[in-house]
Amino acid sequence: MPDYLDDLRLAHVLADAADAATMARFKALDLKVETKPDMTPVSEADKAAEELIRGQLQRARPRDAILGEEYGITGTGPRRWVIDPIDGTKNYVRGVPVWATLISLMEAGETGYQPVVGLVSAPALGRRWWAAKDHGAFTGRSLTSAGRMHVSRVGSLADASFAYSSLSGWEEQGRLNGFLDLTREVWRTRAYGDFWPYMMVAEGSVDLCAEPELSLWDMAANAIIVTEAGGSFTGLDGSPGPHSGNAAASNGLLHDEMLGYLNQRH
Repeated sequence: MPDYLDDLRLAHVLADAADAATMARFKALDLKVETKPDMTPVSEADKAAEELIRGQLQRARPRDAILGEEYGITGTGPRRWVIDPIDGTKNYVRGVPVWATLISLMEAGETGYQPVVGLVSAPALGRRWWAAKDHGAFTGRSLTSAGRMHVSRVGSLADASFAYSSLSGWEEQGRLNGFLDLTREVWRTRAYGDFWPYMMVAEGSVDLCAEPELSLWDMAANAIIVTEAGGSFTGLDGSPGPHSGNAAASNGLLHDEMLGYLNQRH
């Protein structure tokens, strides 16, 4: 059985390079920002970070495919690196420190491509989280300076902290009433947004989080980190993994209850 630790070490090297590039342009007064066809922003830093990661991967893993948010897919084969160079670009361009580079390795199997390595690096927060299949999930400064993560054991919605990104997507899908019903049942809600709620679920500081519309590169790294920390990561349809176009993550104990609320249509 492969242990993926060499791939995890490579992911750290890639993240170190991306962090240096993104931090160098964070809060730059002359940062260039464009609007993509889907009306979301992309900065020169997004493109530069993805180009940097792609270049290093092509040298270190020339047989692996690469899927990135800015430049699509290159290569074929059973192993595919999935990159979001800056998750939280809207925060990045406004000077909000909640953004991260997401790096995942996915491998083809009986149920399609599934993540086997995931790393989330948020340099403006000074935080990094990672996991490899069957090796657990960790957070820290480096592979050698890290603590193991585990999801919470909160077993009641009334005691649970629920994190989300925004309200608009839930409304567009006709799920807003169910979403609001869930917020009334839980102990606490906070809109941390993007990658961060999933990392908090993995750390045990948040118990539930969900988003109604996502791409694979938004989810692949988060999915394995949450599951290796002992949690559940599915689509809103309950399908495990990062392929549903949306996501729900939890400590596992509250997952079905959360999905019940979020699938109410009015």
